[in-house]
Amino acid sequence: MADLSHRTEISFAETFICSAFAACFAELCTIPLDTAKVRLQLQKRSVSGEESGGGGAKYKGLLGTIATIAKEEGLLALWKGIIPGLHRQFIYGGLRISLYVPVKAFCAGGNILGEVSLFQKIVAALITGAIAITMANPTDLVKVRLQAEGKLPAGAPRRYTGALNAYHTIIKEEGVVALWTGLGPNIARNAIINAAELASYDQVKQSVLKIPGFTDNIFTHLLAGLGAGFFAVLIGSPVDVVKSRMMGDSIYKSTFDCIIKTLNVEGALAFYKGFLPNFGRLGSWNVIMFLTLEQVKKLFIWEV
Repeated sequence: MADLSHRTEISFAETFICSAFAACFAELCTIPLDTAKVRLQLQKRSVSGEESGGGGAKYKGLLGTIATIAKEEGLLALWKGIIPGLHRQFIYGGLRISLYVPVKAFCAGGNILGEVSLFQKIVAALITGAIAITMANPTDLVKVRLQAEGKLPAGAPRRYTGALNAYHTIIKEEGVVALWTGLGPNIARNAIINAAELASYDQVKQSVLKIPGFTDNIFTHLLAGLGAGFFAVLIGSPVDVVKSRMMGDSIYKSTFDCIIKTLNVEGALAFYKGFLPNFGRLGSWNVIMFLTLEQVKKLFIWEV
């Protein structure tokens, strides 16, 4: 019988459970930042100043946006969309991470013990990110729709009473296929961000461990998590803005139409709107998620 007290690897199912738990925990901790990010991205600059009655932008900065939402809608509004957010992370977070190791091994020609190049890591993460978000797109759509409802005027009727009602309403009014609205930019966004997160975390952690004195501990995981978050935001912000607008509004005919209209009305910098809250969100999210993941995995690796 195998000596389980000396296990160094865990199964795909165990990795999925660990990944899903870590992703959901990180989502619960950081969704207020995500809500602020979505509001900032959906806030469009208008020449006529219509958006806020000619008085300028309603939301200003990360802390200002959080304060405005809490003041006008209540503190719990910052966690609006948490249910579909947890649905999303359970599916997307669980799949993208648990699939990464076997797909990376496949990209490396099955040589899991040898050195895996950064390019092979990026390709593996692109593939797993695309597969995972294709499965989780309906949950992402509902989360963005619920978060976007907060920008409606006070007293305006809400389309959805909750996550399950949103799924039902979208299917009833728009059809089942509508649950995959924005799939194109969502695949682009999540495949790219997944590649930036997983490949950079993998690479930074591997590089740090080569430095004398560094070991596979919490500090190393912290550094790698921050690196993963920074690269994810730097590379993924433009597609993230397009994805949020495609899902939050119905005025765009296609991804290309969204890009062109955004460029014409707001300029290229609009694609980095909400950059700081996005980094605050993804930076903290990655640190929490990877720290949690590394610790939870130990429960399986050292089980007896």
